[in-house]
Amino acid sequence: MNKFFKDMPEVKYEGPNSKNPFSYKFYDAEKIIDGKTMEEHLKFAMSWWHTLTAVGTDPFGEATMDRTYGTEDPMLRAKARVDAGFEFMTKMGIKYFCFHDVDIAPVGETFEETKKNLQEIVAYIKSKMEGTDIKLLWGTANCFGDPRYMHGAGTSCRADSFAHAAAQIKNAIDATVELGGTGYVFWGGREGYETLLNTRMDFELDNMARLMKMAVKYGRSKGFKGDFYIEPKPKEPTKHQYDYDTSTVLAFLRKYDLMDDFKLNIEANHATLAGHTFNHDLAMARINGVLGSVDANQGDAHLGWDTDQFPTDVKDATLAMLEIIKAGGFTNGGLNFDAKVRRPSFTYEDIVYGYISGMDTFALGLIKAYELIEDGRIEEFVEQRYSSYKDGIGKKIVEDNTSLEELEKYVLEGKDNSEVESGRQEYLENILNQIIYK
Repeated sequence: MNKFFKDMPEVKYEGPNSKNPFSYKFYDAEKIIDGKTMEEHLKFAMSWWHTLTAVGTDPFGEATMDRTYGTEDPMLRAKARVDAGFEFMTKMGIKYFCFHDVDIAPVGETFEETKKNLQEIVAYIKSKMEGTDIKLLWGTANCFGDPRYMHGAGTSCRADSFAHAAAQIKNAIDATVELGGTGYVFWGGREGYETLLNTRMDFELDNMARLMKMAVKYGRSKGFKGDFYIEPKPKEPTKHQYDYDTSTVLAFLRKYDLMDDFKLNIEANHATLAGHTFNHDLAMARINGVLGSVDANQGDAHLGWDTDQFPTDVKDATLAMLEIIKAGGFTNGGLNFDAKVRRPSFTYEDIVYGYISGMDTFALGLIKAYELIEDGRIEEFVEQRYSSYKDGIGKKIVEDNTSLEELEKYVLEGKDNSEVESGRQEYLENILNQIIYK
């Protein structure tokens, strides 16, 4: 077996003062925080696509990275990727991975050949998993790259495209079940539209729900007990995507009675493309009980597209981990690095550095989130800010024990206090900085 990370040592925790580039400065997998190890809190996962298959292409340039793994044969290359992926995860101490069907197995001349290729590579991955503690976090199908999906997959105007997507999803669910995955993701890359002049939006949304219901029915029949996820994204590649943000997806799930089976896979860069902060979409998912898993990355504030960079912003990671902690932590989900090295960072060594930075960032975010909770000043301020709802007329409002007539009488009698307290945003931001940078 070829070694593609042969010059990479096993990456271990050495502490924040270490100058060793192949070490974790903050991620100490066995460190106990609030009764769980860091490893259990964070559940880091390797993305098969960006890590093992991305070659650095962009709309203006060709490949800059050699990811042929020493062979031109598609199936041999797919198996070499498996070898490289497990070598990488083992040395990094990463216990989970995620995949699209076409990431792990090549598309054949016919659908039958494609299915056979997928089954063969799934069997090979399963053999590599034996004797390790590496698990599949979630799987998915790439129903956006093939030209047949130019008008959508589940939302296509062509019934044959819908049927092909359904067949592809069936096989991806089979692969997920075979590998013991606890999640299956729908990311609707082409599920949207460019203009309403040629689009029946209601029909397309109905069909997308039909496809998801078929997937749930099939998955459950095959013994899949995990979560189905929808991953929100507002735009790119389509102009108006049906999974725009957490709130949009919630409306869809409720309309089509899918709340029992679906949670959300929130991606940081997608949230910011929607004009939100990362922690905003996490909070919306949390308070609605659908925070399932996370794609950990970040965008570039100066660029208006999905740059999928490795996360390095500790403040963002801290606020994200605060929401995840409030949600009770991960169950079936985890932190998948849907992130890629920059186009000029073409070596295997660069991949290692990217993952170290991302893992250390979220490890430090976890530490700082718990320090914020332990410090208590921000939570105390928030509690006080809403204290008027704990008794009197406020208590009656919260308990649904009043009416417009009674509230008008309360105001007419001059009982309402017009004095309003400061929101003290600057004071709270000072506390946040004090905790993060001490």
